[in-house]
Amino acid sequence: MSLRYPVAVAMAGFLALAVLGLWLRPLFPIDETRYLDVAWEMHLSGNWLVPTKNFALYSDKPPLLFWMINLIWLLTGVSEFTARLVGPLFGCAAIWLTAVLARRLWPEEPQIGGKAALGLVGLVVFALSASLTMFDVPLAVATLLGLIALERAGRAEASLAPWVGFGTAIALGVITKGPVILFHLLPVAILLPIWSSTPMPWSALPKRLIFGVAVALLFVALWLLPASILGGPEYREAILWHQSAGRLAGSFAHARPWWFYLALLPALAFPLFWSVGLWRNLPRLRGDRGLRLCLIWVASAFVLFSLTSGKQLHYLVPELPAFALLAACLAPQRGDRLWPAAILLALLAAFAIAVVLGLVPLHRAATLVTPKSMFVAFALLLLATGWLALRQSGAVAATILSLGLLLAVNLLIGTTDTAQIYNAHPVAGIMGRNPQDGLAFTGEPYHAQFNFAARLTAPVDELADAEAVRDWAKSHPKGLIVGPTDEANLPLPPRDTVLFRNSDYGIWSAADLNDPTSEGTSQ
Repeated sequence: MSLRYPVAVAMAGFLALAVLGLWLRPLFPIDETRYLDVAWEMHLSGNWLVPTKNFALYSDKPPLLFWMINLIWLLTGVSEFTARLVGPLFGCAAIWLTAVLARRLWPEEPQIGGKAALGLVGLVVFALSASLTMFDVPLAVATLLGLIALERAGRAEASLAPWVGFGTAIALGVITKGPVILFHLLPVAILLPIWSSTPMPWSALPKRLIFGVAVALLFVALWLLPASILGGPEYREAILWHQSAGRLAGSFAHARPWWFYLALLPALAFPLFWSVGLWRNLPRLRGDRGLRLCLIWVASAFVLFSLTSGKQLHYLVPELPAFALLAACLAPQRGDRLWPAAILLALLAAFAIAVVLGLVPLHRAATLVTPKSMFVAFALLLLATGWLALRQSGAVAATILSLGLLLAVNLLIGTTDTAQIYNAHPVAGIMGRNPQDGLAFTGEPYHAQFNFAARLTAPVDELADAEAVRDWAKSHPKGLIVGPTDEANLPLPPRDTVLFRNSDYGIWSAADLNDPTSEGTSQ
């Protein structure tokens, strides 16, 4: 199929399904709920320089995502739905910028931008990530802006202006997710003479690169200096060491083996690169500068992230546009049917039917698949998606597979008990009734997963052990204590029990804990 406006179709198709997903599924705890709380507290305090989580300094992430949410709230008022639009809007920006970069790398191929845009949407990991309130797709936007600036810098007539753009992109990346943007951009910049459109002497690069980095430091300083002063010594140490040098030298969480990303490469490339024709065409692009850029971009990120201890699949989302660019170049003239990807969807459909028939032991996860009839609908939608995709080829087929799978998953979440079980509002509704009497959390670390849903204006106290619970209950005789029942280890059964994240969360009254004759009213 040849689409007349492929970039617009890619953006509109993705945005429509992403917005539908916002209606169907709740904020995913603990990440999305935490980030909405940080934005909420920024709204309450009016302090846009130093983020807080549960009203304590929050240095794990810089503020750009929270700024974007609050900018939308300036127009719409505080709203969960409009806050969640930030991710999909960044996703649309990434799709458009991928098309722009493709046209600059291969100006002789007028259809290349549309192919690249469709190809990016045809990557399930991108489509899913861009529908979430997370940092990786905004970081991909900063990466693409930096690469477009570098492509301009590699032209014979280029002045220092593209290097200003490069530095600005680095600054945006730093304010989005910290200095990890250097993993995505610096190797490509250092090797610019290898892939520039006109010959560039290596001797000309250092001064220009230093200039670009200096521009980045200048823009970052506009936020970092006042934030480090306002946040005090604790925030200054955290943002300058923990978030910067510490995270680059060795991550503090998500430890994985060095081969983690290699093992997940098929998932990153699904379904776009599940095509025999793409791999057959790889040798014909040996001398292509766009190919050299994409290989440097992807290979350097794979190596650098593999050398760090902390690894997550979504850390490589900023490299997904490179996959889309490669696929746009390598696509066979007559297209290629994505049989392997369609077969995988058929296997997923078969698994869903096996769940309905009781052939798969689910144990506690059985609560997530009620009603089972929706798994039949899920299976039928997967089969229909595969059938439609096989009637097309190349990037169009990949887009159908990716968006069809995203739709099926969102419908499955929204029409089964999963949506309610992962929704923070039931617990938050209880916590928000009389928050002035005091709220506490025990049994596990608290990630502010209920603060935004309850619209709390004061912190939830964290209680480490039974002694801390007793002391807190005495000082807050009308307060409530929340926590997972299997970890809280309190002497009384809770007044209320809510299933959250597929675990029982109890709500205890401090008055009951202070009354030695009380036995609670477990429900």
